[in-house]
Amino acid sequence: MYSTGLLNDPSLSASLRTPVVDPHMERAAKPLLESERIAALRAFEVLDTAPEPAYDDIVAIAAELCDTPIALISLVDDDRQWFKAKVGLDATQTSRDVAFCAHAILDDCALVIPDATLDPRFADNPLVTEEPHVRFYAGAPLVEANGHALGTLCVIDQKPRTVSSSAMRALEALGRRVVAELELKRTAAQLSDALERARLLGELLPMCSWCRRIRDDQQYWHRVEAYFEKQTGTEFTHCICSDCMVKHYPGAASEQGNNS
Repeated sequence: MYSTGLLNDPSLSASLRTPVVDPHMERAAKPLLESERIAALRAFEVLDTAPEPAYDDIVAIAAELCDTPIALISLVDDDRQWFKAKVGLDATQTSRDVAFCAHAILDDCALVIPDATLDPRFADNPLVTEEPHVRFYAGAPLVEANGHALGTLCVIDQKPRTVSSSAMRALEALGRRVVAELELKRTAAQLSDALERARLLGELLPMCSWCRRIRDDQQYWHRVEAYFEKQTGTEFTHCICSDCMVKHYPGAASEQGNNS
């Protein structure tokens, strides 16, 4: 289900980065939970990272599938849209003010604009009135596990057109593949961090023979539980084992034994 609504030329890159925005142009509203959405996006630590074959393959398939000269994985940051992967475009980002994808993230279903010149939201957009003269746009939102749309997988053409329902379903499926790849990368990074913490904890720990505190790699001494909380995030509760109960609180231990 979807709602209806740049080119491989290096000379277009500057105009895409710094468009002259018409003051009458309609800008996209911010999502209701925008601060949470931005936090979710940045938690993936993907912004401004190098190109990766897994994402490049997805945009190549999307462009071929929809028969468009341009396909993008666009991530909508606070004041810009940044392209994790792209086909047919040299620019790496644009202002959020002119981003079609800033509109697409406002809904859970794909946004399709058959002819941007006929849509009041985009008719005055500099990406429509000037180079690269965007006409057709279709974007599937990239929705993560908590329901936040991080950006879109989108396809773009310079001529008005439509796209079949089957192609849109495939584009949405590819969008879900993008999110799955982001989740996989984050999980792998978290696992790597956990393994590194485990490696550090597996090394010989310098412990004071008298007070039993542990020295960290900044040469600070910590109680055992404080050290492990710092290294692993584990929280501790305290109780008394049966041997210490008998040794230090024999009366209470005897009473507990009688009650049991």
